[in-house]
Amino acid sequence: MPTGTTDLIEEFQRRWEGTPRLYRAPGRVNLIGEHTDYNDGFVMPAALEFATTTAILPRDDRKVRVHSLALSETAEFDLDQADPKPRRDWTDYVRGVALMLERAGHRLRGADLMLHSSVPLGAGMSSSAALEVSVGYALLAESGLPIDLIDLARRCQEAENGFVGMRCGVMDQFISCHGVAGHAVLLDCRSLDFRPVPVDPRARLVICNTMVHHQLAGSEYNLRRQDCERGVELLSPALGPIRALRDVSLAQLERHADRLPEVTYRRCRHIVTENARVLEAATALENGDLHRFGRLMIESHESMRDDYQISCRELDVMVALSLPLPGVYGARMTGGGFGGCSVSLVDADAVGHFMKSIAEAYREATGIVPAIFTCVPGSHVDAVKP
Repeated sequence: MPTGTTDLIEEFQRRWEGTPRLYRAPGRVNLIGEHTDYNDGFVMPAALEFATTTAILPRDDRKVRVHSLALSETAEFDLDQADPKPRRDWTDYVRGVALMLERAGHRLRGADLMLHSSVPLGAGMSSSAALEVSVGYALLAESGLPIDLIDLARRCQEAENGFVGMRCGVMDQFISCHGVAGHAVLLDCRSLDFRPVPVDPRARLVICNTMVHHQLAGSEYNLRRQDCERGVELLSPALGPIRALRDVSLAQLERHADRLPEVTYRRCRHIVTENARVLEAATALENGDLHRFGRLMIESHESMRDDYQISCRELDVMVALSLPLPGVYGARMTGGGFGGCSVSLVDADAVGHFMKSIAEAYREATGIVPAIFTCVPGSHVDAVKP
């Protein structure tokens, strides 16, 4: 497995002739604002240093060959094939992006692709969006086409929604396209207006992988989205035309709670309160109030655990073990749920002790050896300089 750009180029040349260009897109950690994106709400992700890199060499025909180093698998498809069908494997992310770019009017060149990723799979750090954005950016760049990053994020989201079958919002693809080093990004998922929010250098983000992996396409994730859509449908007669739960205040939800089944009400309550937490969290970070930000992280986890019911035993254990440790401002699960990672905001001077302590405590509590790492927010998709 290659560890650097030179290794990836050499690996590419062992399989195919020619020297490829490289394009890198980051994964992400979401600091707060979970499942609000597909409700037209607010989110605050940060791009990671972990990324997917696509090595690409254009072809003279319209065929795409793609090799995954992680899986040691190669696939091929023709851009001119009419009405392609999903294969229900990793290649759908690549083919879906190419398909949606073509449908949007971008005529792509065929290409040979090789994929290498340092984003942990199934950990809630958006390895799929990193792959989609890296491939989409590479295909556009090597076809000599202009790149609009907002449009690219939308096309990658369409690929996951319409070809892969995962009804995700736009957050993951957007932050991969628009990450800002040293900052989280406050994103309005309706307008796509965004602004960078500085992460105080006195603190570090520590990501704790429970090693419990999730498969979300066609599963509970899509059911949560249906619950939210049902809530909008039932609240609309009382509130007038509303497009999403973004348009509902907590006071309105409480006033009309009797219109909703209990489970639907709890799903809606998470979204409505989570949107408010994201906006307050942005203000807290901008004011350097790490204690308030940490408290909001804890409230977010409790809401996801109790109202949205997307946590799991291992995530709850990881968060509960993190909070009493010295220097911890707050912790929460991050990502789509049902496994994956927690994220903790930890005083920079306490990070070493925290990482050692949480790894030992989690192993003792669950019998699982976790992966623990610290990071600072990274930057957006771009070409890799030779």
